[in-house]
Amino acid sequence: MSVTLRDIANKAGVSIATVSRILNNDVTLSVNEKTRQRVIATAEQFNYTKHKRTQNNRVQKVAVVQWYSLTQELDDLYYMAIRMEIERSAQRRGLQTVPIYQNNMEDIPQDVTGIIAIGKFSDAQVEKFQLVTKNIVFVDYDSLAAGYDCLVPDFENAVRSVISEFVNEGIEDIGMLVGTETTTDNEIVPDLRRFYFENDLRQKNLYHSEFIFAGDYTSMSGYKAMKRAIERLGNRLPHGIFIANDPMAVGALKAVQEAKIAIPQRLALISFNDTALVKYVYPSMSAVHVATDEMAHAAVDMMVKRLKNPDADPCKTVVGTHLIKRQTTK
Repeated sequence: MSVTLRDIANKAGVSIATVSRILNNDVTLSVNEKTRQRVIATAEQFNYTKHKRTQNNRVQKVAVVQWYSLTQELDDLYYMAIRMEIERSAQRRGLQTVPIYQNNMEDIPQDVTGIIAIGKFSDAQVEKFQLVTKNIVFVDYDSLAAGYDCLVPDFENAVRSVISEFVNEGIEDIGMLVGTETTTDNEIVPDLRRFYFENDLRQKNLYHSEFIFAGDYTSMSGYKAMKRAIERLGNRLPHGIFIANDPMAVGALKAVQEAKIAIPQRLALISFNDTALVKYVYPSMSAVHVATDEMAHAAVDMMVKRLKNPDADPCKTVVGTHLIKRQTTK
């Protein structure tokens, strides 16, 4: 007995039209990922193979532009996780993805219908994207003022939660290892974590400029920044330090352990991003968790909507965060 779309629809609990559009990779269909996967799984269970793409449902090509090089990405699992999940999610939605590293504009095919750009970009780079397509979604970069869809983590409340945690532990001397970096065309990228950190501490009359040390978001820079802090401050080393990202946190942890400083009794540490790097070091690192999978899925949803309605007003999505306490806080 042959299987019909009605059989799949009844089993999956959706309409026949929804089944047809999902199986034909209709990128304009607005449906949540769980429903999409349930329909596909049901079709596979029934061994249904009759669905074919029509000319109107041709696969659209989207460039996934990573601002890091492949080598840099391997050192920062945060950006890698976002890129990989964007590619998986896009392919599930029927989009063909083209990975582009280090913002290499020359590698972007001219036939792409959209760009999902991950990382930080200068105004000049944004203008170059516009020459390829107007359908652009930025991830981890606030492009709303420039007129483009974007997703960003909630830095403000994330930093506030870190400072609150330290204060609740009785720690009022709080430092930070900040990150400094530039776009691939050498434009300085401001760190909003530092902005909110300094602003919140000033409001609490707890700010000390000498407690801030800079790195470049790499593990080695975190190691060197923490060693400078230990050597310069001695007994005045803060009892709590917030670290801008996980690679720096791993390097900082090594410097603290070499100095035989007790964690968390003498020094509490909190990182930002919560990738596997900080979950499996010892002691495991408390960290602000950024939902990279949710960011990736939302970015693809934005792109699908943008492809459906290129003239819609731009949207900005702020992705929530939460603090996960492990062994580096009390």
